[in-house]
Parts: sequence; structure tokens; C-alpha cells
Amino acid sequence: ANSASTASAAAAAAASCGILRSEEYLGFRSAVAHRRVVVDDDDSLEWSMYDAGPRHVRCPLVCLPPCSGTAEVFFRQVLYLTSFGFRVIALDYPVVWSLGDWCLSFQRLLDHLSLARVHIFGASLGGFLAQKFAEQEHGRARRVASLVLCNSFVETSIFQQTNSVKSFWLLPAVVLRSTVMHNLDSISSRDREIADSMLFLNHSLHSLSQQQLASRLTLNCQDDYVEPHKLQGLPVTLIDVFDDNALTSRVREETYKCYPDAKRAHLKSGGNFPYLSRASEVNLHLQIHLQPFLNSPLSPADDSVNPTACACVETPVTSAAATAASAH
Repeated sequence: ANSASTASAAAAAAASCGILRSEEYLGFRSAVAHRRVVVDDDDSLEWSMYDAGPRHVRCPLVCLPPCSGTAEVFFRQVLYLTSFGFRVIALDYPVVWSLGDWCLSFQRLLDHLSLARVHIFGASLGGFLAQKFAEQEHGRARRVASLVLCNSFVETSIFQQTNSVKSFWLLPAVVLRSTVMHNLDSISSRDREIADSMLFLNHSLHSLSQQQLASRLTLNCQDDYVEPHKLQGLPVTLIDVFDDNALTSRVREETYKCYPDAKRAHLKSGGNFPYLSRASEVNLHLQIHLQPFLNSPLSPADDSVNPTACACVETPVTSAAATAASAH
């Protein structure tokens, strides 16, 4: 009965989600291929991805989703940035049970795709994983060229779930979904775009299997933290939203302390998923972050056809967006 009611609720949410019915999303689904790649000895460890833009670019932007989302949550970034000549890869994670295993599998994926370096845009859990991967490269050649962290965190204790980590793999999907949505259910919005972004993520959440959910929650909640001294010198932009979302101001302040030289992009509103609800602002911040790398060995775009060097200047910049261009 529970699974039937859950499926019914998911179907109702999907039916009322404007994003899922939009020409933009449907166009993305038809234009960008969804690939699956196995890079480990275990055939069950499967990455899936949307890889768009010029394939000869060897330092692309890689997008890592939150605990609740699939690679599709970045479809607006993929469509927009590839129109300026960028290569963008949006990923879904394999089922792994430790941060070390995730980092090893991600490294093998980069090898498989022949990517020398990558810029990483990580949302929530995706941002934490990006930091841990960059951290484990300390003392050797870096694969991470830069980081953009959106509504992310630097320690997992904030979720107060570290004692539950060992039992996630046993729990049914309906319980795991409830755990993921715990901090989101109390957030409602009259803003149609924010409400739509929550419906889209709810749909995305229901597409994940029990094993995928359990793995993500395990990575999200196992007791760990970022060691910022191992990321010194890495270009970082922090994108944070200052309306109702699951992260507290204390969590944001801890992240700021870890990255005192980072550029900060402050959005006045956008909820937990601004890459959907405030895509134009997030896309602009990504352009501003990536612009210094154009026409260099770390360029994420085909510079021979890329007009982005002037796009950031010509685009009207709001007061919120302008903060991305200055380090605090």
C-alpha cells in the first residue's frame, strides 16, 4: 500500500511540474544522449551521464548532483553553457559505500574519458564529494582545476545522522526518501519557479533505486569533514541562497571560514535548487567563474568558436550576480 501511494504521489507531482512538461526539458531529453559507463572491476558500479559540447575539450565542467537529484537537474546549465562552446558533463553516481571508493571510481571515470583536468560544479552532496576528491589529490598532480560549490557543506555532522549510516542499506526506499526529504518538506514557496524546482527534484528522487538512495545517504552522512589546508590555492566560487533552504547560516559560515579567498555569489532567493529555479543567475555565475580559464590549457570550452569572453561583460548583471565577481 505504501509503495502504491508513493507512486501515486510521485505521478501527481510529475503531472503538476511545469519543468517536466516544458519544451526546454523535452528538447534536452531528445538532444542530449544519456550514457552509461562502467569503469571498475565490478560491473554493478555504473556511472551515467549527459556529456554535451565539443568532445575534444579535455578540461570540461563536471556537474555533481545533490543527494536527492539525478544528472538531469543540471539540464539548464548543460543547454545554456554548451551554446557558448563549453563542454559540460552532468553525472549520476555509482552505488558505493565510502568516500574513498567514490573518489577512486571518479578518478577511474576521468581516466576512461581521457580528461586531464576538470572544473567541478557540485550541489550539496555533490559539492562535498568534489571537495573530498580535490582533498585526496593533495601533494600530487591535481585533476581538479577549480570548484563551484552550491548550497554545499564542509562537514557531515550537520545532518545528525552519523549513527544511522550503517543501517541505510537495510531500509526500504520509502523510508530513505522520507529521510532525504525530511529537511525539505517544511519548506513551501509561493514562488512558482521554486515550487516547480521542488516538484522536479521530488520526481528525480523517486527515480532513484533503494540502493542508489542508500548509497547517497551513506556518503552524505558518514562522519567526515573537509581539510581546507589541502585545497589551498584552488580557485573556488561559493553560490549560496539566502531564503528558506535546508542549510543554516552556521553551515554557510563554516564553509566561508574554509575558503576565505573564495568568490561569493549570493542569490536573494532560489530555495534548495537554484540551478533550476534561478538558472539564469547560476549560469551567469558559472560563466564568470570559468571566464579566466578561457584561452588557456585549462579552458572548459572550444576557444576557437567561444564568444563567452565578452558574454559576461555584455550580459546585464544584477546586484546579486555582481557579488560573484568580487572576492570577500
